[in-house]
Amino acid sequence: MKSFWREGNAADLLINGEEFFPRVFERIRQARKEVLLETFIVLEDKVGKALQRALICAAHNGAHVEVIVDGYGTVDLSNEYLAEMIEAGIHVHVFDPQPRRFGMRTNLFRRLHRKIVVIDSEVAYVGGINFTAVHLGDYGPGAKQDYAVEVRGPVVMDIRHASLNLFRHARRELPLPLNPEHRSATRYAGSARIMLAIRDNNHHTSDIEDHYLRAIRSANHRLVIANAYFFPGYRMLRELRNAARRGVHVTLILQGEPDMPWARNCSTFLYSYLLRSGVVIHEYCQRPLHGKVALMDSEWVTVGSSNLDPLSLSLNLEGNLFIRDQRLNQRLYDHLQSLAHQHCSEITQSKATRGFWWRAPMTFLCFHFLRHFPAIAGSLPAHTPRLEPLLPVVGEDPEDELPRLDQQEKLL
Repeated sequence: MKSFWREGNAADLLINGEEFFPRVFERIRQARKEVLLETFIVLEDKVGKALQRALICAAHNGAHVEVIVDGYGTVDLSNEYLAEMIEAGIHVHVFDPQPRRFGMRTNLFRRLHRKIVVIDSEVAYVGGINFTAVHLGDYGPGAKQDYAVEVRGPVVMDIRHASLNLFRHARRELPLPLNPEHRSATRYAGSARIMLAIRDNNHHTSDIEDHYLRAIRSANHRLVIANAYFFPGYRMLRELRNAARRGVHVTLILQGEPDMPWARNCSTFLYSYLLRSGVVIHEYCQRPLHGKVALMDSEWVTVGSSNLDPLSLSLNLEGNLFIRDQRLNQRLYDHLQSLAHQHCSEITQSKATRGFWWRAPMTFLCFHFLRHFPAIAGSLPAHTPRLEPLLPVVGEDPEDELPRLDQQEKLL
């Protein structure tokens, strides 16, 4: 599927679970024709149970409901939870399930990391928010800061097409072509121009990264990137430095309270390199940052699931929306400025160069190892990711670790 800019859309930024979950659950409950949902993580907490109720409601309305979860991110759904969904007619699939070895999950790479919901071909949600209570403020200090976007208009059919073809693999059906008549029949919803970009391991290996690079190169006065796991390749680092040197105000908002400390340590190795060219770096310290958003100048915005690290840029299945909309750009800019001023610590050159005597060789070794990491990881484990129906175990203890999986279907 090629990426195209679509005219006539509306886009609404949703910040954290407090804005995202009520909106998407209500829209799912109102579905009458179809719900397509793919996500990395579903947990059987209050959010996961609310999702289940909404999906069952949609199925009872007569909607065709398809769900895909990732085999690494979602492993602990109970038999009862699954059985209630399947009994309602919901089709549940798992991406790349693998057995545990010595209690450890083995499907570490090439994950389904996209977070997409499409409802009745009318509205779609794309972002970085999983279906778990960790995205709600009342979760506690570990609650994650994250974003999604609700879109209406012609781009919804592009999102539906990309998602539907992933589901079709589970039924051993050929991919659907994108029907121009369906897109043209979609009602005008607003003035936003929107493009869907996906990353896979076949035909779209660098689409999201390429769109980031184009935006950085074309930036004229401001560029703000808020990303949870920041360790891009040399091309992006060079373009960020070049943008700052030609007078663009380049700001990075990165993790200061990391959920995975090693990921933050990798990012800090790059700080001095960027700061020397005038890039401004803030670490968000209120809670773990899980966002994957950016804005450029006064119109361009991206919201999606892709981090700027080797996993997202070279291995995972990811989905981002690239949006040209002044109102959305300004809302995200105001929000990120508020985070930077109220809840972030600015990184100075003196902070970045502390311990330089050991950071310099570590930076060199880590950077060049991670440049080759995708090629190494892509062969470990050496298998083709697949999509399988997710079914409850029949006649066994409901507390068994993993549900039964069968009817293997290889992904193209």
